[in-house]
Amino acid sequence: MENETQKVVIIDDEPTTLLLLESAVESLAKVITVSQSVQAFECVKLHCPDLVVLDISMPEMSGFEVCKQIKACPDTASIPVIFVTSHSDIENERIALSLGAIDFISKPVDMNLCRMRVSNHLTIQSQKSMLSTINTELEAEKKHLAITLRSIADGVISINAAGDVTFINPVAQRLTGYSEKEAIGKPIDAVMNLRDASSNESLLNPALYALEILRPVAMSYNATLVSRQNKIFRVEDSASPIIDDEGRLLGAVMVFQDVSEAVEMAVKMTHVTNHDQLTGLPNRVLLHDRIVQAVSRCFTSKQSIALLLIDIDNFKYLNDSLGHQIGDFVISNIAKRLNKVVGQGGTLARVGGDEFACLLSDVGSGFSADSIAMACLQAGREPIEINGKPHRLSLSIGISLYPQDAVNAEEMMRHADSAMYRSKSLGKDTFSFFSKDLQHAMHHRVEMEIKLRHAIENNALAVFLQPKYDFDNKKVQGAESLVRMYDESGEVIGPDEFIPLAEETGLIHQLGNQVLQKSCEFVASCNEHGQPFKIAVNVAAKQLANPGFAKEVEQIIKKAGIDASSIELEVTESALMHDFEQTRDILIELTSLGVTIALDDFGTGYSSLSYLRQFPLNVLKIDRSFVIDMDTEQQAHDIVTAIVHLALSLELKIVAEGIETQSHFNGLKALGCHLGQGYFMCRPMPMNDFFTKFIDDIDVA
Repeated sequence: MENETQKVVIIDDEPTTLLLLESAVESLAKVITVSQSVQAFECVKLHCPDLVVLDISMPEMSGFEVCKQIKACPDTASIPVIFVTSHSDIENERIALSLGAIDFISKPVDMNLCRMRVSNHLTIQSQKSMLSTINTELEAEKKHLAITLRSIADGVISINAAGDVTFINPVAQRLTGYSEKEAIGKPIDAVMNLRDASSNESLLNPALYALEILRPVAMSYNATLVSRQNKIFRVEDSASPIIDDEGRLLGAVMVFQDVSEAVEMAVKMTHVTNHDQLTGLPNRVLLHDRIVQAVSRCFTSKQSIALLLIDIDNFKYLNDSLGHQIGDFVISNIAKRLNKVVGQGGTLARVGGDEFACLLSDVGSGFSADSIAMACLQAGREPIEINGKPHRLSLSIGISLYPQDAVNAEEMMRHADSAMYRSKSLGKDTFSFFSKDLQHAMHHRVEMEIKLRHAIENNALAVFLQPKYDFDNKKVQGAESLVRMYDESGEVIGPDEFIPLAEETGLIHQLGNQVLQKSCEFVASCNEHGQPFKIAVNVAAKQLANPGFAKEVEQIIKKAGIDASSIELEVTESALMHDFEQTRDILIELTSLGVTIALDDFGTGYSSLSYLRQFPLNVLKIDRSFVIDMDTEQQAHDIVTAIVHLALSLELKIVAEGIETQSHFNGLKALGCHLGQGYFMCRPMPMNDFFTKFIDDIDVA
C-alpha cells in the first residue's frame, strides 16, 4: 500500500539516468521526475514528497544548490535527500552529508541496489510518519486526560506506593485547602484530614487501605474532610490501587466528592417524610416506627404502652362551612394544645386530616392513659376564636393498650380506631378503651362488609316491597323498595346492619344503583302483564352528592324500558341540606326526566319551611315516629295534623308510614292523607311474592 500514499521526486538532467531511476522506484511509490534543476525546488515544494533522489552534477544548478534550497525551506527541510553521483571521492560525500543527505546512489545505477536503498528510506519515512502520528495522539490524549482530571467535579488524588501525593486536581485542592505545589510529595494523611462525623475520630484514608489490601475500597460511612482552613465537608466515594500490566503496585488513586448539600437535603427530606407539614408533628409513618420500637422494648421492660387516637368532632362541617384556611388554623391550634398536654412523656402525631395519635410508651410510670385522655378532652373544649367569635369544639378518643389488647403496632392502630368510633357513638366528647365486645363488633363489621361486597358483586341483594294503600278505596297504589340481604342460612339481614356500613365504605352507590335497577325491572314486568305500577326507591345522601347521579338514574330507567314517571325517589331532609345548590340542581335534573321526588321522614331533620319551596318536591312522607304516637300523645297528633295541612297547602301528595293499627288508619284518613303504608296493612315481602299477591288490587279487610 506504500506506493499509493508515498511519493518520490527524482531530479536528473540525463534522460537515460532519469528513466532508469524511475523504472527502479515506480513499483515502490508514486514518481515525479524533474529534468531541469532550476525547476526542482518548486516541484519539491509543490508535491512535498517522502523522498528526493537528486543528481549532484547538473549544468544549470548543481544538486548541492538544489539541496540547500530544499533544506532552507521550513516546509521541505525534513524531506530526506539521496544523492546520485558518479563521484566517489570523500570530499563530495562530506559536502553532501553536511547538506543533509542521507544516502548515495552511484552511477552507473544498479537497479536492484537503487530499489533497495529507496525502499529502505521510504520504510523509514513511513515509520517516522506513524511514530509522529502516535506521538501526536498520545500528546492529545495526555492533554485531554489532564483537562478531564482538572475539570471533573469530583476530587481526585493519586499517591505512589509509599503513600505520597503524586497528583491532585483543582476540586481536591479546594476541599483539602492544599495547592498542587504544596500537596505533591506530602503523605496523603497530611493532605486529607478525614474524621468520623459523629465521634470526630481520625479515619484511615481509603487510598492507603487500597494499597494494603490491593483492591478497590469505599470511604467510611459518615466521613468528613477537615480542610487546612478547618472547613468541614461531608465526603464519600472510593479508592483503587494502581497496578501495571506486570502486576507491579505503582500506587493508588482516590476519587471523592463533597456531599454536604446532599446530606443536608437528605436530613430535611427525612424530616419532611416523617413529619406533618402543617403542624410539624410526627406523621403516621414515624408514629408507626415508634410504636414498633416501643412494642419491642416491652419484651424486656414488662411495661404497658398506650395508643390514643384523637378525632376532632364535627370538623368536616366546620372545614366545609368556614373554609380550609380556617380548618388548618383549627388543626394547628388543637395540635399545640395536645402537644402541651402530652409534653415529653409521649409522642403526639398527626395521622389524618383531623386525627391525632398519642403514644404513651411507659404507662404506669408517672401517668396513665385515662388521665392523659381526660386532659386532652379538656384542652379540646376550650373555645377557639375564629373571626372574632368563640367556637367550641370537642374531641372523641379511642385507647388501645399493649400487650393487653393488641399484639403489634397495626393492631393497636385498628383497635384505637374502633374505640374512637365507640366514643363517637356514645355522643362524642369522651374517651373509650378497646374491649372484647368492641373486638367482637369489629369482627362482625368486617364479616358484614365481606357479605355486602359479595352480594353487590354477585347481584344478590334482595329487594322487598311494602305496598302503599289509597285511604279512599283501600287499594294498592304502588310500593316502596326496601333492600335486604340473606345470610348463609337463608335468614334475612335487615338494612340497619349494612346500610350504615355501605355509606361508610362508599358501597352505597353500587347498592343504590342495584336496588333501582331491580325496581325498574319489576315495573317492566308489571307493564308486560298489563299492570302499570309505581315504585318508590330510597336515595342516600352520598348518592345525591354525586354530580352524575341523575345521568345514572336516566340510564337505568332507559335500560329497563319503562316510563320515568313509574319511579319515585325518596330523599331525606338531611340529604337535601348537604349541599343545597348541587342537590337542588340534581333534583331539577331528575324531575325533568319525569321522576317524582318524595321527601322522606319529614319532621325528623331540619324541618325548615323555606327549603320546601326551593326544591322540586312532589310527595311528603310523615315519619313513622309521629304516626305511632299520634293516638296516645296529643303533641304527636298535632304534629301530624300540621304536616298534613302544610303538605295540602303546598299541593303535595301525602304518604303516612308506620301504620300499625286501625286507629292509625282511620285517624290519618280523617286528616286527609292520600296514601299509607305499615304493618297494619302489609309487611314488606320479596318481589316474587308481592307480584303474585298484588298483581290485582286487594281491599283491606
